[in-house]
Amino acid sequence: MDEKSEQLKKEDEKADIGETKPGINLQGFCTNTDCLAAKARLAVWVNMGFGNISFNSEQTSYRCPDCGQPAVTSIAKAMILNSEHWISSSDNPIPVNDKHYQCLYAIKVGLSYEIKAQKIRQHATSLEDLITRSEHAMTSNEIINLVCELQKYLITVVKPPKIKDRVRLLEKIKCDYGGDYNQVFDIGRFTILCDNATKLQTAVAVMKKAEKFHLIVSEDKDFFERQSKTHHRFHNIKLFVPKDDVYIEMQATLKNFTTLEGYTVIENPKLSHLFYEHIRAWKPKNSDIEEDFKQASDETLTKINDIICEWLEDKEIQKIANRYKSHFDIGILKPPQLSKKSELEMNDSVPLKMALFVYEQLCKFTPEKKKGKAIYVILYEYYKKYIIGDKSPASCVDFALLLQESRKQEIDEDIAISQALETYIPLQANNYPHIDGDDNEKNDSFDCHQHAIECLQQGEDDEKKHAYQQKVIIIQGKSGSGKSIFCRHLEETLWNNYISDSKKAIPVYISFPKVYNKKNERDIILQALQSKHINKDIMDAVREKVSFVFIMDGFDEIFDFYRKNENDMYFYDRFNLNQWNSKVIVTCRSKVLSDDDIKNALIGVNQNSTSLVYLWPFTKQQMHSYIDKFAKLKSKNMNKDDSSDWTSTKYEETLNNYPNLQKMIEEPFLLQLILSVLPSLVKQFGMGSRISKAQVYEAFNDQWIDIHSQNIISKLAELRIQMNIRNIKSTLRQYCLDLGLDMFIQGNQVAVESDFQYQNEDEIWSQSDPEIENEYENKSIVDEKQEIKTTDEITDTAITKVQDIWEKYFKGGSVAKFVLRRVGDNKYQFLHKSCQEYYVAQKMIFDILLWKSNTINENIAKQQQFETYVQQLFINRKLLNEEMGIIQFIAERIHDTNPIFVNLEPILFQIIGASKTNEHVSIAAANAITILNSANINMHYQDWSNIKIPHAILDHAFLEGTDFTNANLNNVRFVQACLNKVNFTNASMNEVYFGEYAYLEGHSGGILGIVFSSDGTKMLSYSSDGTIRIWDISLQKQIHLLEGHLHAVYEAQFSPDGSKVASCSQDCTIRLWDVSSGQQIQVWEEHSGFVNAAEFSPDGSKIVSCSRDKTIRIWEVSSGKQLLVLEGHSDWVSAVRFSSDSLNIVSSSKDNTIRIWDVLSGKQLQVLEGHSNYVRVAKFLSAGSKVISYSYDNTIRIWDASSGQQIQIFDRISAETNGIHVSQDESKILSYSNDNVIRIWDLPSGKQLHVLEGHSRSINAARFSRDGSKVVSGSDDRTVRIWDISSGKTLQILEGHLRRVTGVQFFSKDSKILSYSEDGTIRIWDIGLERKIQLTEQYLANIAAVKFSSDGSKIMSCSLDTTIRLWDVQSGKQIQIFEGHSHNVSGVLFSPDGSKIISHSEDKTIRICDALSGKQIQILEGDSEDIREIQSSPDGSKLVSYSNGETIQIWDVSSGKHIQLFHGHPYGINRVQLSPDGSKFTSCSSDDNFRLWDVSSGRQLQEFGHPDIVDKVQFSPDGSKIVSSYATDNILRVWDVSSGNQLLSLEGHLEKVNEAQFSPDGTQIVSCSDDKTIRIWDVLSEKQPQVLEGHSTSVHGVQFSPDGSKIISYSYDNNIRVWDVSLRQQIQLLEGHNSNIRGIQLSRDASKLMSFSNDKTIRLWSIGDSKTIGIGKCIWRSGVQSGLSITGSTWKDIIGLTPQQKRLVEQRGGTF
Repeated sequence: MDEKSEQLKKEDEKADIGETKPGINLQGFCTNTDCLAAKARLAVWVNMGFGNISFNSEQTSYRCPDCGQPAVTSIAKAMILNSEHWISSSDNPIPVNDKHYQCLYAIKVGLSYEIKAQKIRQHATSLEDLITRSEHAMTSNEIINLVCELQKYLITVVKPPKIKDRVRLLEKIKCDYGGDYNQVFDIGRFTILCDNATKLQTAVAVMKKAEKFHLIVSEDKDFFERQSKTHHRFHNIKLFVPKDDVYIEMQATLKNFTTLEGYTVIENPKLSHLFYEHIRAWKPKNSDIEEDFKQASDETLTKINDIICEWLEDKEIQKIANRYKSHFDIGILKPPQLSKKSELEMNDSVPLKMALFVYEQLCKFTPEKKKGKAIYVILYEYYKKYIIGDKSPASCVDFALLLQESRKQEIDEDIAISQALETYIPLQANNYPHIDGDDNEKNDSFDCHQHAIECLQQGEDDEKKHAYQQKVIIIQGKSGSGKSIFCRHLEETLWNNYISDSKKAIPVYISFPKVYNKKNERDIILQALQSKHINKDIMDAVREKVSFVFIMDGFDEIFDFYRKNENDMYFYDRFNLNQWNSKVIVTCRSKVLSDDDIKNALIGVNQNSTSLVYLWPFTKQQMHSYIDKFAKLKSKNMNKDDSSDWTSTKYEETLNNYPNLQKMIEEPFLLQLILSVLPSLVKQFGMGSRISKAQVYEAFNDQWIDIHSQNIISKLAELRIQMNIRNIKSTLRQYCLDLGLDMFIQGNQVAVESDFQYQNEDEIWSQSDPEIENEYENKSIVDEKQEIKTTDEITDTAITKVQDIWEKYFKGGSVAKFVLRRVGDNKYQFLHKSCQEYYVAQKMIFDILLWKSNTINENIAKQQQFETYVQQLFINRKLLNEEMGIIQFIAERIHDTNPIFVNLEPILFQIIGASKTNEHVSIAAANAITILNSANINMHYQDWSNIKIPHAILDHAFLEGTDFTNANLNNVRFVQACLNKVNFTNASMNEVYFGEYAYLEGHSGGILGIVFSSDGTKMLSYSSDGTIRIWDISLQKQIHLLEGHLHAVYEAQFSPDGSKVASCSQDCTIRLWDVSSGQQIQVWEEHSGFVNAAEFSPDGSKIVSCSRDKTIRIWEVSSGKQLLVLEGHSDWVSAVRFSSDSLNIVSSSKDNTIRIWDVLSGKQLQVLEGHSNYVRVAKFLSAGSKVISYSYDNTIRIWDASSGQQIQIFDRISAETNGIHVSQDESKILSYSNDNVIRIWDLPSGKQLHVLEGHSRSINAARFSRDGSKVVSGSDDRTVRIWDISSGKTLQILEGHLRRVTGVQFFSKDSKILSYSEDGTIRIWDIGLERKIQLTEQYLANIAAVKFSSDGSKIMSCSLDTTIRLWDVQSGKQIQIFEGHSHNVSGVLFSPDGSKIISHSEDKTIRICDALSGKQIQILEGDSEDIREIQSSPDGSKLVSYSNGETIQIWDVSSGKHIQLFHGHPYGINRVQLSPDGSKFTSCSSDDNFRLWDVSSGRQLQEFGHPDIVDKVQFSPDGSKIVSSYATDNILRVWDVSSGNQLLSLEGHLEKVNEAQFSPDGTQIVSCSDDKTIRIWDVLSEKQPQVLEGHSTSVHGVQFSPDGSKIISYSYDNNIRVWDVSLRQQIQLLEGHNSNIRGIQLSRDASKLMSFSNDKTIRLWSIGDSKTIGIGKCIWRSGVQSGLSITGSTWKDIIGLTPQQKRLVEQRGGTF
């Protein structure tokens, strides 16, 4: 054992150093004494490489690999590796030649040697020679024997099926070996595959003994334990076959490492080889980028081979594989550089070929095993970094991640949105808009968020079934309704859906104001994505792979710019959205776009793929939920030292004390604002005050600035900079005012910081100028103004680059910008558009209020100075017409009680006046009058001659008596304005808009029908006057009068080509007319009874008629011949219709049957029986396969035309059906009937969808609109109504016809309808009209009652809108609104001392409120019916009330309890009247008597019997007598109270008596009647009455003045007349109301009179004394008038009115 150890030790001592490498290796000893090898006497190997060397073992020195000195000598050995070599010595000059891979030669001392070594190479004379030799060698016995030997050890030897392709060989030889084919060894390569490393060693050992097979091992390269250049793992041996003088390569590896197809376990084995082939010959061009790309490609190949050959540990490979996601999951995006590249370009560029190769591999390769997944990850990461680029997404998932990061950044930077998302409450929506006054607690609204998700999901499902179809959801809502936060919340949900399923669409939130550029509209999506850090170069690839949901917010904010390009209005086309696989959600503020704008811009022709949704106000539950979240969030964010105790309960209780805020808090944003400032509002205004929207915004914006000022102070304090907080607040406030105005001027809600470079906040603070307070310190609003130029110059100025506009707001690292919302790296907005509107309004208001004259007592100079001042006002910069928010904020300040605003109204009037002499202030004047009108300021009897207000909005304006002589009124809107007595002489009125059209008149009898021609250019009307008239629709002018019929025309119709008209009549004839000439062509007189119907066949060749003679006749149009007489009906034939193919006709009859006939043969095909009464009309449906009919049996039926069987019956109709109409798509049917309702049915299912209620009398006509979304109806109540189908709500009520409306029609194209009536007129109405301004004070329903206070200083009114309003008599301004009733308020009165307001309502309650504070004192409940009236006792202690029932109640006012209940009448109470002293009251009823009751005891004192219903009773002033009137006998009766005896019977009125009243002294009675007269009766003498005549229609009410000297009457002629009692003559006429006057009341001093009307207005009149004779003037008017009034107006020498407008003016009472 010791001996062996010694031997080992000696062997160690003989160890050598240095490395032997291919080529020549010499072993010697180092002579450098400092060398460790020399000291240790170790042999040293020195590699000389390939080449020729000569040396002497003792005389030659070589560089030592240890010390680096040329000190190695005493050469003892030479080893030649992997070479062809020759060696010779001085003692043997014949060289030794060998090809063995390793040869060792001993070197003798003193001899010289020459060695020549070269890399092994083939010895072929040509490539063909090499191939031939290789092929022969591969099949030689030597090689076969070696292979057999290997196979004995179960080693797999793979011989290639054929040698490499010649083309491939040539390319490789050229690129790799410079054209030298003799360097190629793998023409014949055998692959040796082993199961494990041991077998690999065995295989190598066997091959190294190849000499026994007459082969020479010429090269041995072991890359199994050390990495090759490409990191392939193998052992490579080259065998020389002497017989063929060629080398054959043997490459041995493990089966786990091979990529040889058919033998590999590696997935996609060709990948690494193909990758290598792409880059092997790559010679980068002169580009660092390409050089880097080549290097990265090489590195990637080695990484792939590291995985294949397991150079990495298994856990490392697994770690990489864990990152794998398949192409199907992530969606590989195509490299943008491949876009639009030709084949030539591709072949010429290795980078392009590489990009395509990797892209295709990633798209096709779907590995399942660990190595495959790891290879995929390596390839994808290479693709992402070097082919796509780090800054661009390589897959849909990468794209999504970029968008998510961008979204997170946007949300993080936008604190307002992030906080709003925390308090988000799901919004309710509906398919129709919410109408103010609707109860949003009881509706069919739905969760808008869920609805959107379902719509989008439905789109996905449809996409799977069919080719992709666009899906658009339009969401409309008021400003502040939560549209933007809804969009952000929806975006969040859609992202969550995408994260859980990457097949889902990717949401992209796009803020229109932030992204829209009118010059690049078509690329708006690209711009939006670029703003989210998406490289534009990848967009095409994204478009191919990704489906989107584009959430496009704020379309209304760009619409002013958008609509300037009228070509291609539809946004989907304009924005190129059809290039994206997307669904789109667009939000838009309600009422900013008209219906036509929405249809053209947002809906387009793709109606079926567009869903229109309207956001609804918060319900009480939603408000409760929001308040709860808000309070919790506030509590969470509260500072420790903040002791605020504002819980959700406190918020709600406090809000309940501010009734006028209740409507505001239904809007989410306003609720947020109000909650934010509610504590300060309570401190500022006190509990229960009326707070305007402007005041809310003032408080909020002040608080917002306070918060940011404190933040600035805190930040600067950290930097040890001190500043005055008041100056900071002033600076920030001025910053907001200025920026808000510039945004308005530019029409842009986003300010852009043009030289933006990203900085964190600390950097900005550190750079900020500590003198921030000086930035605006010396600037007044006036100093800020630019000199106002002419309008043209202003336009030129507007061309200034926008970035220059914003530059001043971001200069010097301004910290003021932090008061804004950051909505992008360099983009800023106000917190909400309404905040910007508020600041613009404030800027303009204070600009206006700064006016102060420097001139004393010189009115002319003062006026000139003012005109110059107005030119410079901000209000003169730009029209406000499209900025309703700004208008409303300014208008509210007119009513603000803060003294600072007291001069706002008079200065606005002064601005209007300034335009008389200065045309350069016309914009300011137009804005001023629009604002005043929005504030509902009365502008009557103004001297506005010569004013210039083009484009002003005067909708609903009260302009009665105003002088507009010589005024510029171009483009002014006068929709439903009161223009009575206005003087328009010589005014310019080009493009003025009235919103109404002149009616078409000419018929002397009721119009029975209207028909449009097929081309829509003409229409005909037929009438009971026996005439037919043809009208030109565009000119609204009669073209022809067709006369000939002797009696009423029952039907008339255009031929299909519009060239003829067929008509039928009560005169038993049918007539044919030529349209162009108006001449009669043919008359058929064969019918013996009234002809009920006549119709052209669809091909125009025939006419069919039916008659009361029970026959149907068919006529040939061309010849005039009667073709057939069809008989079979046993009674009148009421209607007849052709089928669409002209082959059949269907008839209906009074015999209760329907019959189908063959047109050619006249044969009866079917009899349809089932109706039990007269069948009014039957017609074909579904291209003739079905028949629909309706009958006096109150049913509608559907029949199968071929079998005659009844299919459906619609029978839930309670009255006679007057008609039906089927929607154009035959999906719905409507019926209208005598029960005053319209019913809408779903035709396929028969389900009743809606019952439309609103008409007060029988409905005569109803029609669907062309798109089926609306219905128009006309009724005996003289009104036309427009209905929304989806909601069943009335959209508009159109009044104007004087008699029953008999027909209505939608125009086919325009947003107009026409109606016709028994009054002989045809009226055309514009239903696309949108109210342009929001009036600050208005009634939403008819006024029910009006009362003066006892001192005459105030007026109280109540309305069907559930409110009570208190008005100041002097100014006409609304003082207070009392809210609390839940239904219509039917009546109101002051308590006798004026301290209380008492009201009663259909909610069955009486409410008593304090007149000063508005606080509710008592609520009297207990009545089970609607309360009809209340009266107060003279001392105010008691109330008497009666309801729709049979009882009367007495209430104690102080306690609120009822103290008496009176029964007795068997029917409902018509009227109750307290006696003057309050001790008794009378009651009258439909039981033909009235009763007298004692208040205190509750006993009935008297019963007064009558022959008929008692309508009204009235006590005499002393309470001793009663006058009663009746419904039908036209007689007044006077009764003695004590005895119950009738004293007088006053006869004289010819029709119903409407009112009777005693004079103040009790000696006279005045009465009025439907006979148009007023009569004054002498109670004592029974003389014939004095008759006062003047009213043109029924006199509805009359009363004495308090002193008895006057009588005031009002009539259905809409006038009030004042009469002198002593003179018995009219002394004043008060005219102005344009609808029935509902009531009047005199002030106690009789100087003023209040009237209220169905036109929804209240008027205060001055009635003067008996000497005042003539037309009375209205002092003020309040409310919103319905309808246009022009009576008594003057239009002499008017400029610009169209002929139709002139006709309208004349028809409405204007004179030229």
